[in-house]
Amino acid sequence: MLEQLVLRALAEDVGDVDVTSEATVAAGTRAVATINQKKPGVVFGLDAAEAAFLALDPDVQLERLGREGEWREPPAAVLRATGDARALLAAERTALNFLQRLSGVATLTARCVRAVEGTGAQILDTRKTTPGLRFLEKAAVVAGGGGNHRAGLYDMVLIKENHATIAGGVAAAVRAATAAFPELALEVECSTRAEVDEALQAGAGRILLDNMGPDELRATVAHVAGRAKLEASGGIGFDSLRAHAETGVDWISIGALTHSAPALDLSLLLEALP
Repeated sequence: MLEQLVLRALAEDVGDVDVTSEATVAAGTRAVATINQKKPGVVFGLDAAEAAFLALDPDVQLERLGREGEWREPPAAVLRATGDARALLAAERTALNFLQRLSGVATLTARCVRAVEGTGAQILDTRKTTPGLRFLEKAAVVAGGGGNHRAGLYDMVLIKENHATIAGGVAAAVRAATAAFPELALEVECSTRAEVDEALQAGAGRILLDNMGPDELRATVAHVAGRAKLEASGGIGFDSLRAHAETGVDWISIGALTHSAPALDLSLLLEALP
């Protein structure tokens, strides 16, 4: 899957030929490309970057200069590629696009994990991912120290407001889903104390508390008293993250990990070989 994704990205960028490199770089020229980290953060996505270089030069020599999943301070060398200069230049942007995007997700996740350290709450991602990149972005969340929520609509039941409305209420939706897919984990979204009670009475073991502030979350945690695992989600910014985590919830899911993570600043420098 990764190789196909990288090939599509290269086709989008390179097309039939990299006209600039074809015109300015002599055929057969060899060079060394070094990717450097220019801002603090967690690097992730080396597999994708390496796949881009390998796709255009199967004989390229690759050397990782740092481990993925570790917080690093700049300046720091990340990856070195030695091979055909034209191929290195043609693969440069695709390799950096994957690496900067995924490192940005891992870095934002790591910042959030640090913010809740010691509270017992785990940071989770959501399905708010870039189409086609979900498996990579969710892997980046894990590299940053977070956890994955469901992979898609197929591997976990998550009853949201619209499902409950159509099903005839929270309790009815929980009972119907439990009967239909007893082997799958089930979670139900609740925005009021009454809905929480409905979910508990119907046997839900995991409840998503939607758009509740820290005070309401703390009261709900006390009310549930361990009868279900609790997840906080919605309207949680970085500045209020620790306050939400200190309420006693088990998880905090943050869509921004994947839909709003800024790219980590990386650059590639090329040096021709004699």
